[in-house]
Amino acid sequence: MRSKEILLLVLCCVFGFLATTSLAANVTYDHRAVVIDGRRRVLISGSIHYPRSTPEMWPDLIQKSKDGGLDVIETYVFWNVHEPVRNQYDFEGRYDLVKFVKLVAEAGLYVHLRIGPYVCAEWNYGGFPLWLHFIPGIEFRTDNEPFKAEMQRFTAKIVDMMKHEKLYASQGGPIILSQIENEYGNIDSAYGAAAKSYIKWAAGMALSLDTGVPWVMCQQSDAPDPIINTCNGFYCDQFTPNSNKKPKMWTENWSGWFLAFGGAVPYRPVEDLAFAVARFFQRGGTFQNYYMYHGGTNFGRTTGGPFISTSYDYDAPLDEYGLLRQPKWGHLRDLHRAIKLCEKALVATDPTITSPGPNLEVAVYKTGSGSCAAAFLANTGTGSDVTVNFNGNSYVLPAWSVSILPDCKNVVFNTAKINSLTVMPSFMRQFLQVLADSSEVVGSSWSYINEPVGISKNDAFTKPGLLEQINTTADQSDYLWYSLSTDVKADEPFLGDGSQTVLHVQSLGHALHAFINGKLAGSGKGSSSDAKVAVDIPVTLVAGKNTIDLLSLTVGLQNYGAFYDKTGAGITGPVQLKGMKNGTTIDLSSQQWTYQVGLKGEALSLSSGSSPQWTSTSTLPKQQPLIWYKTTFEAPAGNEPVAIDFTGMGKGEAWVNGQSIGRYWPTYLASNKGCTDSCNYRGGYNSNKCLKDCGKPSQLLYHVPRSWMKASGNTLVLFEEMGGDPTGIAFATKQVGSLCSHVTESHPLPVDMWSSDSKIHTKSGPTLSLECPFPNQVISKIKFVSYGTPSGTCGSFSRGRCSSSRALSIVEKACIGSKSCSIGVSTNTFGDPCKGVMKSLAVEASCT
Repeated sequence: MRSKEILLLVLCCVFGFLATTSLAANVTYDHRAVVIDGRRRVLISGSIHYPRSTPEMWPDLIQKSKDGGLDVIETYVFWNVHEPVRNQYDFEGRYDLVKFVKLVAEAGLYVHLRIGPYVCAEWNYGGFPLWLHFIPGIEFRTDNEPFKAEMQRFTAKIVDMMKHEKLYASQGGPIILSQIENEYGNIDSAYGAAAKSYIKWAAGMALSLDTGVPWVMCQQSDAPDPIINTCNGFYCDQFTPNSNKKPKMWTENWSGWFLAFGGAVPYRPVEDLAFAVARFFQRGGTFQNYYMYHGGTNFGRTTGGPFISTSYDYDAPLDEYGLLRQPKWGHLRDLHRAIKLCEKALVATDPTITSPGPNLEVAVYKTGSGSCAAAFLANTGTGSDVTVNFNGNSYVLPAWSVSILPDCKNVVFNTAKINSLTVMPSFMRQFLQVLADSSEVVGSSWSYINEPVGISKNDAFTKPGLLEQINTTADQSDYLWYSLSTDVKADEPFLGDGSQTVLHVQSLGHALHAFINGKLAGSGKGSSSDAKVAVDIPVTLVAGKNTIDLLSLTVGLQNYGAFYDKTGAGITGPVQLKGMKNGTTIDLSSQQWTYQVGLKGEALSLSSGSSPQWTSTSTLPKQQPLIWYKTTFEAPAGNEPVAIDFTGMGKGEAWVNGQSIGRYWPTYLASNKGCTDSCNYRGGYNSNKCLKDCGKPSQLLYHVPRSWMKASGNTLVLFEEMGGDPTGIAFATKQVGSLCSHVTESHPLPVDMWSSDSKIHTKSGPTLSLECPFPNQVISKIKFVSYGTPSGTCGSFSRGRCSSSRALSIVEKACIGSKSCSIGVSTNTFGDPCKGVMKSLAVEASCT
């Protein structure tokens, strides 16, 4: 009996060991692709940054990414949130990196962990913790011993954490790639010879950590072997790795662009994004990552820039709130399916590329016997559609498009022909349902606390001259007070005509408010292109003592560029009083200034809402600077994503139940110039090509995660710098206004109907599909339908010169009362309202 027990125990151990080791994957690479367990892979990846969403959102975001055809989730690792104080770590809540990686693994996806630890990412200080700046003798991102020691310590800590949790593929986990450094090749020339030795050191350091998976360096043409150098950009089809032994990889395909306060909202048409992806795979690429696939939100004070907005939506396939952005998500999903139909051919050989005419390119992937296995046909011209003869057949290629032929015969996908539905979202606004405390005065649901002007804390200090802000605050607060008392004699020229006295202030940025004798005299702000501030503010002085209080503030620290860490902020001068009438100037710059880091309200933790100092009166102070507001509210009903509409407020920060939803600044309007009613996707994209909302607030709506709210008894706290009316703010829930689709007879049949059997393609044709985006919804109304020659876009379709009279009844019968429906786009379905004309079907519907 004893021997049997021992035998069973040994067998259990053996089988357990085999089960564990069988899960481990061998990840390598060769000239064509990343190789996993001996198999070359075509990999579609998307960036999701864990701190820009919440743990409650992560599973849904990951699942929607998988449903969209992704194989890999890519994320940076954000050093400054994980080690806010040297040797004090935070991996909880939104910063729970291990949980995020495990959730990706549970969904059956891989992870590309971009440790950096410099991340850029429009993130505060590029992801570096500010304490790093104060280490004696340190120089960032160069061959500097203090910096390298800290960089290695943090990188090793992250690798050790991942190893401890067995998260590398070599241990059976999901991490198949890691990145060291980030876009250093863009700026390394500024660091001279030390840049070369630094990159060699970084590569060697990373390899010494023995992760068992390949390392990459993006935008680093001299990445030492075996580090893979990769491409970032709007287009990477022309990219070539620095060794024929490395695969062609695209770590950042910018799906849109970031938004800055004071800027219009950028977007990237999906036809162009799909074109860029198809071109990359056409020309030999096998790993492509969307930056971003879900952008999310810059909660708290995490934005960089400076002046990056709180929204980091990025026009990504999954919007800031985690909803599908249609048609972008669906069109890319279909593209991914088409590319995966070609995977076996793509990884087998290099393409054979020919040009049958101007702006035309044909790429053929051949089998071992030399016959065509898959083909890509591209028209890179921006003008007309072109007919191409290939393999004995004719194909019409729209301008700026790629057609994918998985069997070298039938087109399964064209990047310019969208077969996916379009969803028009809408925000339903409702004023806060406030809950007045019994202790509050009747008629007021808001309470307030005034933030003192000038010095109010015991830790204030005095220094001669004007101090640079970041060195003074260590970024513990956006705010730094510069205060000075100066005597003005009765016979001073400035008092001859007070209106002619001007306070001149120059600052490195990013904004400032000037107070004279406790009253706001004027303000100034920089911009994302030039953070510096210079103001001339008319002031009135009095005989005797005058107090000048200057409140300087940052709006996210610099995150990009050579020596970006040395970019300063704050009022470095000069600060002068100028008598405009008589030309007299007094320079105050070198006098004894008193400094206060941060606000008194910050020191009192007013953002929690629990202070006993809140005041309620029958008349709420409004349109005044430096004031804290608080109210208690009911959460909006339902499950739709929630935002706060800050119409009527100036600038500040907001907290819900103690959690910062970020900086708000609805009064910073975008320029009136640069926007167009529509954006032609044809031709090269850049960040200023497609803009909307010119002349409007750069950001009006601010995401409040549902998980941060209770059904009732929620606390909202605002700190308002400039002046506003909090009673005018409202909740907005994101809902679906309409869903539309417009499919022509020339569209390929849906990718999921693909078959190599040519008879299927002959019998089948284009299909229009609709699907309600939320669970438990059904299509309740057909707002528009036309089969014939309709024109326009979702929300503004119109009938052309011909339209089938049967279309409405056919579509209603197929769709009303169903969550989804599909309708063949052909004369067999609708009859022929105009013979000899290319026809299409356009439908707009609503769901309830």
